[in-house]
Amino acid sequence: MAHIVIVGAGIGGLPAAYEVRALLGKAHRVTVVNATDYFQFVPSNPWLAVGWRERAQITVPIEPCLARKDIGFVAKAVTHIDAAASRLTLDGGGTLDYDYLVITTGPKLSFSEVPGAGPLRSGGGGFTHSVCTVDHAQAFFADYEKFLEQPGPVVIGAMPGASCFGPAYEFAFILDTDLRKRKLRHKVPITFVTSEPYIGHLGLGGVGDSKSMLESEMRNRDMKWITNAKTTKVEEGKMFVTQLDDLGNVYKEHELGFKLSMMLPAFKGVDAVAAVPNLCNPRGFVLIDEFQRSKAFKNIFSAGVCVAIPPVEVTPVPTGTPKTGYMIESMVGAICHNIADELAGKPAQAKGTWNAICLADMGDTGAAFVALPQIPPRNVNWFKKGKWVHLAKIAFEKYFLRKIRNGDSEPVYEKYVLKALGIVRLADKKQA
Repeated sequence: MAHIVIVGAGIGGLPAAYEVRALLGKAHRVTVVNATDYFQFVPSNPWLAVGWRERAQITVPIEPCLARKDIGFVAKAVTHIDAAASRLTLDGGGTLDYDYLVITTGPKLSFSEVPGAGPLRSGGGGFTHSVCTVDHAQAFFADYEKFLEQPGPVVIGAMPGASCFGPAYEFAFILDTDLRKRKLRHKVPITFVTSEPYIGHLGLGGVGDSKSMLESEMRNRDMKWITNAKTTKVEEGKMFVTQLDDLGNVYKEHELGFKLSMMLPAFKGVDAVAAVPNLCNPRGFVLIDEFQRSKAFKNIFSAGVCVAIPPVEVTPVPTGTPKTGYMIESMVGAICHNIADELAGKPAQAKGTWNAICLADMGDTGAAFVALPQIPPRNVNWFKKGKWVHLAKIAFEKYFLRKIRNGDSEPVYEKYVLKALGIVRLADKKQA
């Protein structure tokens, strides 16, 4: 009997547990290890941050869900990985041995790279908020409720080295929508500050007409923006930004006042993973081959935000490449099939598709994009906006949370996003 241990219980980890259990049956042992005892649907955090969701609506207790599928669960952080001995050390000193390790931890949020950045209520002493976790989103809402009594300028965006730009755009548009509903938008100047070389770059070199469409949306909503923005430090109520030109030279220095700010940080690998010799690149992301396997350790696989993917292109201010939900699902599926094949005496052969398909909410409308493959040049390069995307994302939230609660092992993005919405079919028509 082999023991498959999955570290991380997010959008990649729990589906991995369900799928590997479905493929292997009960002949092998499966255990999930996670620092918290709940699953959080991260894409809903921008809604939580403005009070459109309650915490209980977007979190799910993990243990009961896994127990129904005969999957073990340990609600502890991993503090050390002994890859040579195939052993994990857990918070508190306990250990857990594995035959196969699947790393789906997500990232470490590297607020420390910009002095003064980071959530005010998470012990970091910073002056900006985040929507990267459910706790961070709740912290923003707590300050937002006070802010509504005396509104003022808001700064939203992404720090140097960030790779996940979609939530910054989503949050800016959702906040704009909420303020308009409250008849307070006229009291809140919004500035979007991003390390991207242009609006709509998204860490992907743009997708379809994303640049002009997102710029138009921002103009229509009376938002100002600063691109090629290297945020250098944050003080209480003040952000310092060096704007570069396309050659990387200093173009302008900005000192932005704000009453409330949400800035997405750069990502790094979590400490226990980054510390394993030969496992990761210098930023702590796992180096993998085409089968999602570690290049150094044949019984370690990895998927999601914690894997190393090179930037799409060199930009004046560093930007990373995002890993969207569909890509993560594809990576996870490949891992599960490769482990099952190896246990059956077959060689690993499954590969992730690494395509980008995304639904981004804008509060009262939304944008969908398809990049096949994610890194250009592409066979499909499509970006479209409409109310249907807003409604589709709400429906998808319910669908995904139902999957987690029920232990559904089917690929949810492929089943829902591709088939139910027919995005790729529409994209293919667009390209024809």
